[in-house]
Amino acid sequence: MDAAEFRRRGKEMVDYVYPDVEPGYLRSLIPEEAPLEAESYEDVVKDIERVIMPGVTHWHSPYFYAYFPTAHSFPAMLADMLCGAIGCIGFSWAASPACTELETVMLDWLGKMLKLPEDFLAGTEGSGGGVIQGTASEATLIALLAARSKIIKLIQTDHPDRSETDIISKLVAYSSDQAHSSVERAGLIGGVRMKKIPTDSKFSVRGAALQKVLEEDRAAGLIPFFFCATLGTTPSCAFDCITELGPICNAEKIWMHIDAAYAGSAFICPEFRPLLNGIEFADSFNFNPHKWLLVNFDCSAMWVKKRSDIIGAFKIEPLYLKHDHQESGLVTDYRGSNELNEILLKRINSARKIHLVPCQLAGKFVLRFAVCARTTESRHVREAWSHISHLASELLQELRH
Repeated sequence: MDAAEFRRRGKEMVDYVYPDVEPGYLRSLIPEEAPLEAESYEDVVKDIERVIMPGVTHWHSPYFYAYFPTAHSFPAMLADMLCGAIGCIGFSWAASPACTELETVMLDWLGKMLKLPEDFLAGTEGSGGGVIQGTASEATLIALLAARSKIIKLIQTDHPDRSETDIISKLVAYSSDQAHSSVERAGLIGGVRMKKIPTDSKFSVRGAALQKVLEEDRAAGLIPFFFCATLGTTPSCAFDCITELGPICNAEKIWMHIDAAYAGSAFICPEFRPLLNGIEFADSFNFNPHKWLLVNFDCSAMWVKKRSDIIGAFKIEPLYLKHDHQESGLVTDYRGSNELNEILLKRINSARKIHLVPCQLAGKFVLRFAVCARTTESRHVREAWSHISHLASELLQELRH
């Protein structure tokens, strides 16, 4: 390859990074309605090349310098394939013990790599812990809503006559004027006013700037409750001074969330770990392994000091999501058929031949039977019903004696 060809191929490569298409390009390339007959796999692959690839922005090209770094790796791709093959929906411990426990342990591993304070680790008896979110935007919103719930409960404990609406109208959240737009969006979703703290010449929020605004707002009858510090802003990778900000937030009883989505991966390196000094003052912390750590999108790691603050803010559990291995047991009236149905359900699940969850209908504890698997056949349903009937008969026999 000579210099001329290199320049020509280089231009082709650059052109290949960002798609040369206009909005709406795809609609004319595919039918207006779903096909009635299945297409061959070969034709589907051809459509990927014809329809999809021209509109793909190639984030992994060496000529891509936009947004933020994102990476994948062979292990990550294999892991995604394995997850897809297992097809597990792990929204609670009972839904998949392995998912819940592996996530908890892996976040402890990652937290130790970052040298997070013990308060942020779950361990076997810790009160904190980590959880995977989809994005840092989600983590910020969750932290803000948890902080809002916490301050409302604290105020109503001392002033039970104050309504939630009245308290929320006085709440104020804060962030750097360099913070990601998702922080401001979290305030909009949370229904609270958001104020931006001015930064210094290095685009960093300092303690004095925050303290000044807090004093002004308290004097105006407002209630500061949340501050989002940024370690690695999107525009310039600036770092807020959390060693100054943290003690202020703690003294003022303000929840401090640290958004390190962009640069947090670097804290694993010993030479960059000092940039995380001050984390001990935070209530929650987040960074995105899918940016620098060769993990497929989406994997946003979030830790909290007190997971009860998060659980308490979002704990609305219908009966069908409750199980024996959680903080609170089932809430039923334990009278008549409800009590019998609960006992029967426990026996069904303890036998481990089939798995059911309950629900409540008009105050009744009902065993909910849902056909879930694509491979379920009539014989499976008959076997399940026979098993349920057998256990129910045994229970009724015991009651008669």
